[in-house]
Amino acid sequence: MSRFCLLIAQGFGAGRMPVAPGTYGTVPGLLWFVVLLLTGNFWLFIAGIVLGIALSVWLCGEAEKILQQKDPPSVVLDEIIAVPICFLPWVVSECRRLGAMPEPGAFFSAKSWWITVTIFALFRVFDILKPWPVKQSQRLPGGWGVTVDDVLAAGYVALLSLFFVL
Repeated sequence: MSRFCLLIAQGFGAGRMPVAPGTYGTVPGLLWFVVLLLTGNFWLFIAGIVLGIALSVWLCGEAEKILQQKDPPSVVLDEIIAVPICFLPWVVSECRRLGAMPEPGAFFSAKSWWITVTIFALFRVFDILKPWPVKQSQRLPGGWGVTVDDVLAAGYVALLSLFFVL
């Protein structure tokens, strides 16, 4: 069970990259975002975000115990689950415009790819710089400290993304 928890917490190996594991760990977050979009239902999208946060708190906390290290760099599930939060205003905007959940292609088309790349890059910047209260949230115990900082960084990005999508 420990190996399974660690496998998921390390993003199925993405976090084990020797350089920039957080950036590599964020890439599968785009896949998680697409999976949530494919539900075709806004409320399932939100439920997936909430479930992702809960699983991240638990699994990242377990990974800390297994690795005997506070917020290990190889643990990237927190980045993965935070990515859809970054895109939430854009998803809401598309839902309102279309009257339905947007298809994944809306975020990866020739017209929109630059917004997706910008949101991805902004998330990495906020995750690395950790402005208030992102850095302070890392003091929370166990998986909470690992996960909440990325959720807050994603919240900052979501707010900034409003300039691109509205």
